[in-house]
Amino acid sequence: MRLRKRPWVKEEIMQYTSYTVVNPENHKGVWHKLFQNNNPIYVELGTGRGRFITSHAQNNPEINYIAIEQKQEVLVQAIRKANHLELSNIKFILGNVNRILDFFGQGEISRIYLNFIDPWPKKRHAKRRLTHQRFLDMYKHILNDNGEIHFKTDNELLFEFSLNELSGQKFRLSNISLNLYRDEHNLAQHIQTEYEEKFINQGKPIYRLEAKKES
Repeated sequence: MRLRKRPWVKEEIMQYTSYTVVNPENHKGVWHKLFQNNNPIYVELGTGRGRFITSHAQNNPEINYIAIEQKQEVLVQAIRKANHLELSNIKFILGNVNRILDFFGQGEISRIYLNFIDPWPKKRHAKRRLTHQRFLDMYKHILNDNGEIHFKTDNELLFEFSLNELSGQKFRLSNISLNLYRDEHNLAQHIQTEYEEKFINQGKPIYRLEAKKES
């Protein structure tokens, strides 16, 4: 279902001046100045309604979080959550993932979250998948030497594709699960996204992996 455009949404987003970063390219390489500390920075690409990243920010005040989302109708809901929780360690970018090299400097990010991204199932659209090698090259540039990618999906074919792409780009894979909620015993550490909760209720397996950048 497509979300209807609501002209007032972007105006509301811009009113949250302590959370919304209007010109993220101005902070490239110096995000620590905006956060006013040198804490690690974790980025979620396609944050949706924001349950995942706002929960992490609430639980980990020693980490800085940046959420990127191009759909303003859902991003505003994420920002509202952060505002309600009075979080001081999170920022939001209304923008496209294709521009991440404009937003972040080399080695500036410690972790990237990819949660339930669009699988783009047709082969001709493979380059649009956020785990395609062209995106992985961008991630390698902005991740620091110990940087990681944490990836979750309900799509088996996308997961297989992502495993191959990450291996081909020399990421070291770990904590691979073909059914997270069957295999994992310490589930309390896994914060669910809104989509994740929906898929679990439908009985779908959740695929997950961690990928570490190799020097």
